[in-house]
Amino acid sequence: MAKPNYQFEKRSRELAKKKKKEEKRLRKQAEKDARSTADAPVSSSQ
Repeated sequence: MAKPNYQFEKRSRELAKKKKKEEKRLRKQAEKDARSTADAPVSSSQ
């Protein structure tokens, strides 16, 4: 029976966490940009 490769499992978990964190960061950035562009025309017209 082959022994489990814990380093590979750990690395794949770390990559998954990193990917999820990056996606969350990009989503927050997009929301921030959407809010700032939505607010900009309103404040500049006054």
